[in-house]
Amino acid sequence: MSTVTIDGVAKVYPGHGAGDEPVHALESVSFRVADREFCSLLGHSGCGKTTLLMMLAGFEQPTAGTILVDDRPVGAPAWQRTVVFQDYALFPWMTVEENVAFGLEMKKVAPARRREVVRHNLELVGLKGFERRYPHQLSGGMKQRVSIARALAVDPAVLLMDEPFAALDAQNRSRMQEEMGRILASDDPAVRKTMVLVTHSIEEAILLSDHIVVLTRRPGRVKEQIRVDLPRPRQEGDPAFVALRERIRALIHDEYEIET
Repeated sequence: MSTVTIDGVAKVYPGHGAGDEPVHALESVSFRVADREFCSLLGHSGCGKTTLLMMLAGFEQPTAGTILVDDRPVGAPAWQRTVVFQDYALFPWMTVEENVAFGLEMKKVAPARRREVVRHNLELVGLKGFERRYPHQLSGGMKQRVSIARALAVDPAVLLMDEPFAALDAQNRSRMQEEMGRILASDDPAVRKTMVLVTHSIEEAILLSDHIVVLTRRPGRVKEQIRVDLPRPRQEGDPAFVALRERIRALIHDEYEIET
């Protein structure tokens, strides 16, 4: 079981200088992500989506409230909660297979098992044959596939993704969404993880999610939680998809109206 529980979480940053007001990034945020569920965090820039993800990863701590994974408080960063970043965060001096193997080496996985896991995960993301390439020899979409393979290789309880496809062109972004959809359709327990995605794209959230959390403008609070019951694979032209997109768009637009 890999459940995530966010309970009454707030995050306040102190002002940078004398007399500066503190920044209230998040306030009283509560929701739950079920085991092997894909949850997306949606909302305007600055609403605290990435802050919440970084607290889930253990890179930051909440000012108030609790964050639990499997009923255990989140402390320091750990391989059980791996992060896929927007900028790939690959080691440029390492080959593709070395990048994917890095976390396994840190876990002291035996070399034979390590090679097997690297091979499996590179096949999973469609990079068989690129094992000896270096990051500078790959496209943006391929680099992000390496990042996902590296994150999955350590078999985390929760996979966290911070706008992983935002830097890609439209064609590569669509392809990566399809790849992620294929991973989500897997019955392999080593692949199908509890996942939390930060995104600005309503379409991306609907394509991939079981559960969408819409946050208000800063300080971020939970405006609405939405279950996505559409069958996979999902099509953007499907009337049910369009209706859900317009519903979420209206929720986010309401926040713009409130601010103005």
